[in-house]
Amino acid sequence: MEFPSELKYTKDHEWIKLEEGNIAKIGITEFAQGELGDIVFVEVETVDEELAAEEVFGTIEAVKTVSDLFLPVDGKIIEFNELLEDEPEKINEDPYEEGWIIKMELKDVSDLDSLLDSETYKNLIGQ
Repeated sequence: MEFPSELKYTKDHEWIKLEEGNIAKIGITEFAQGELGDIVFVEVETVDEELAAEEVFGTIEAVKTVSDLFLPVDGKIIEFNELLEDEPEKINEDPYEEGWIIKMELKDVSDLDSLLDSETYKNLIGQ
């Protein structure tokens, strides 16, 4: 299983990657997609909304379950990965690249310091 060191992680199994300035991509971890199984639908209706850390920004539906998606830090949702509308399985195939879910504008980049690094996340899930 991969846990890229350039990402930050949450206890709820989301990852966040700072792209440029205060813009970041967010998705779910390889561990999370494995636990969910085959992903069939992703819904994000919060584009252009400002949300606080740990608020629900969308849902992800697998064959057997539906799970909420939680925002790692405070900020504004600026984009949904439209590739997932027709190919939600990209999250299973490539959770850290093509399978990203949203882009957001961080309110404060220093909030990333409160998240887990890859080693701490691996310990959390027993890897």
